[in-house]
Amino acid sequence: MPTKKATPDMILIIVTLMLLAVGLTMVYSASAIWADYKFDDSFFFAKRQLLFAIVGLVAMFFLMNVDYWTWRTWAKVIIIVCFVLLLLVLIPGIGNVRNGSRSWIGVGAFSIQPSEFMKLAMIAFLAKFLSEKQKLITSFKKGLVPSLGLVFLAFGLIMLQPDLGTGTVMVGTCIVMIFVSGARIKHFALLGLIGIGGFVALVLSAPYRIKRITSFLDPWEDPLGSGFQIIQSLYAIGPGGLFGLGLGESRQKFFYLPEPQTDFIFAILSEELGFIGGTFVILLFALLLWRGIRVALGAPDLYGSFLAVGIIAMVAIQVMINIGVVTGLMPVTGITLPFLSYGGSSLTLMLMAIGVLLNISRYSRY
Repeated sequence: MPTKKATPDMILIIVTLMLLAVGLTMVYSASAIWADYKFDDSFFFAKRQLLFAIVGLVAMFFLMNVDYWTWRTWAKVIIIVCFVLLLLVLIPGIGNVRNGSRSWIGVGAFSIQPSEFMKLAMIAFLAKFLSEKQKLITSFKKGLVPSLGLVFLAFGLIMLQPDLGTGTVMVGTCIVMIFVSGARIKHFALLGLIGIGGFVALVLSAPYRIKRITSFLDPWEDPLGSGFQIIQSLYAIGPGGLFGLGLGESRQKFFYLPEPQTDFIFAILSEELGFIGGTFVILLFALLLWRGIRVALGAPDLYGSFLAVGIIAMVAIQVMINIGVVTGLMPVTGITLPFLSYGGSSLTLMLMAIGVLLNISRYSRY
């Protein structure tokens, strides 16, 4: 276990705080009209996001001072707890249904989403497995299959909610970790074919997923139905131009773009702050990912390296998918934009993950 601590990566802290500040500002701007209409309080969503941000920051700074090897010690316990929560959320009366998915446990607005925390638990557990069994990872039967077995078990439980977006991020993150650990390309090619077949089966098993694919290819085929969100998102981004309409001046948040403070918050940001604002946010994410990669490369052991890779991969995959959806490059998946989108579980989980990454940076050689 590493013993020599240094100061955490200050650039990583500053970038995280900047993204959080932009997120809090945009959550209020995007949600004020809808919140005032629905709850008679324009700050309804902003206040809750601020509360979760405070909780998340406390967790981030706490975990920044907890040796990352603690995650290795407790990885099995943590993932078992998350599996239990994934089972509990499926029980009527315990799990809450929102937007057709039984994904939350709790009361009212203050609920947790177990699938979000499973992402970090799976990263910690898989990092432990890969660091201990790296010599076996080139073996399909002894390395690759066991490492993916638990991942797809969790994915199956998440799909029972159903929550394809969160499940996709978790699986994608784990595949990146396994690839970095040294798995063979031909094994990934085989799994890719199997994965494509499985994805097609999942899409065909649910009519609403088929509609999402068709609306992605041609949103104007059903402009008032499955294509509505994409069209309204593009209507927000287009008028933003180079400098935007001005902070708080969005038109699409006036009941055109459904719940703009969540998955499509980047569309409102682009409308109000323009190409410049959108590019600035993307550059912040790029800087965060770069610092995270440095931490992974400089980690003193394999566990720290794999743990950092998993956290950075999770953030990168969510950013790429969310912005891809908002700009019409990908089908709608329901994935939030890290640090910006409204959502307590997502925000808290991301700040916790950054806290772990910051602790690894305290031992990094770079």
